[in-house]
Amino acid sequence: MREPFLTPIPRVVAHRGDSINFPENTLEAFTSAVKMGIDVIETDVHLTRDKQVAIWHDPTLERNTDGSGRVEDHTLAELKRLDAGHTFSSDGGKTFPFRKKGIRLATLEEALTACPGQRFNVDLKTKDPMIVEAFEQVVTRLGAEDRVLCASFHLKNLQLMRNRNPRILTSVTTAEVLPLLARQKLGILPKRLDLGRTLVFQVPVSQWGIKVITKGFIEAFHARNAIVQVWTINDEDTMRELFSMGVDTIMTDDPAKVIRVADEMGLR
Repeated sequence: MREPFLTPIPRVVAHRGDSINFPENTLEAFTSAVKMGIDVIETDVHLTRDKQVAIWHDPTLERNTDGSGRVEDHTLAELKRLDAGHTFSSDGGKTFPFRKKGIRLATLEEALTACPGQRFNVDLKTKDPMIVEAFEQVVTRLGAEDRVLCASFHLKNLQLMRNRNPRILTSVTTAEVLPLLARQKLGILPKRLDLGRTLVFQVPVSQWGIKVITKGFIEAFHARNAIVQVWTINDEDTMRELFSMGVDTIMTDDPAKVIRVADEMGLR
């Protein structure tokens, strides 16, 4: 089955945009990643108190802004008043080059509009299933179904998304990965995985003391037409090793590095 989001196969994904040079998950980080030529931008969204889809990773505001409290307890207007560049520093806290420079939290609609044609991997952080409807409405209003992949650690949200709009591709979450991983390691995977859509793994190299990414894992799921994406890799040697093993996609905080590696290896 041809998947528009996976055509061509994304090799390099900017984790929260160009987060090494700009405040993460901001329009500035996204537009920088686009200029670099990244394949996909990975980002995260929460549902605000007034049911808007706001881009942010943490459940709270303290780490990256001059605000405090839970994202989901604020209206979008309240979030827009915060300084999203307040704590960014590339020199260990000696300087804060983006403080009071007007960098604000963005909405998903703003990001998709600011980066036309760019593919986005969007992680639904809010547990409340109402985020699924709000997210889907933004994506369909902008006609962005083919350039957005929906991810979440909340299985119910993914199940709702698949039922609500099958055109929007989703990844598989931890609760779905674990039984597949166990069956692969035991050698009892079925020859086909008929899940209706391409299986998109987004996994770390290892988790809970279990080695996830192995040659056997990659070969077994490639044979079943799955895509293997690995996060979050910032070391060049590890990038090269994973690409050499057959990993399809690497997510990174250092997009310039992974673009160079992928290009040098002839993967793009």
